[in-house]
Amino acid sequence: MKAGAVSAAEVLHFVVREEAPDDIEPIDELTRAAFRDHPFSRQTEHLIVRGLREAGALPLSLVATLEGGVVGHVVFSPVTIGAQDPAWCGLGPVSVMPAHQRSGIGSSLVRSGLRRLRERRVAGCVVLGDPAYYARFGFAPHAGLVYPGPPASHFMALALEGVVPNGEVKYHPAFSKSGP
Repeated sequence: MKAGAVSAAEVLHFVVREEAPDDIEPIDELTRAAFRDHPFSRQTEHLIVRGLREAGALPLSLVATLEGGVVGHVVFSPVTIGAQDPAWCGLGPVSVMPAHQRSGIGSSLVRSGLRRLRERRVAGCVVLGDPAYYARFGFAPHAGLVYPGPPASHFMALALEGVVPNGEVKYHPAFSKSGP
């Protein structure tokens, strides 16, 4: 960026807050739009969010609003590691309206969510995604933490308290939703 230039995130005056009941339909529409052309999407992300909400397994759901409209969304849901429920969460999906992607909204949602997890004394967080993107928040692969299927380099963890445990990670059953 050139000296004196203003980034898109500085121009956009969005607000990050916890989701409200009136946000549910806009979140569904946003999630569909955000993943519509994503090369690795099965087009089920909106069903995952819906399933987590219906199961009461959505301890943290944040939206980014711009001029009153929902333009970004992230969820954090409980995971199990091995046979334990170690107070860890999984991050995702993260959705940003296509017109606002690469403007800092997704990063703000992730940072705000991780800060809120720390405040709630959550032990850590896992994510399946682009290592180059999630490394900026402190996520890294851990040899003893396993999520079968995708490349190990794309499954990462961040200890918020203590250390990263060992074991196989399981997400909530809502992540096995099929659709669209």
